[in-house]
Amino acid sequence: MSLRIVVAEDSVLMRNGIVSLLTRFEHEVIAEVSTAEGLIEAVEADAPDLVITDVRMPPAHSDDGLRAAVKLRARHRQLPVLVLSQYVEQS
Repeated sequence: MSLRIVVAEDSVLMRNGIVSLLTRFEHEVIAEVSTAEGLIEAVEADAPDLVITDVRMPPAHSDDGLRAAVKLRARHRQLPVLVLSQYVEQS
């Protein structure tokens, strides 16, 4: 089953890798965005089957991607959202 996916990742290298992997398995990436605002706009415009987003994204580079994911789930309760992070905090 092929899915229509929006990928939100501010790192170009990581985003390209995710898109490459998804398309290799015959999924359709309908939007690639690098900001939390772009993620929300892409979902509202294209109604994907799945969202893959990073936690830390512009504009604030804090938890903007996660906040966008929560907002999207509130609006679209059936929308699956996969949240990824490369962030490591050393305490």
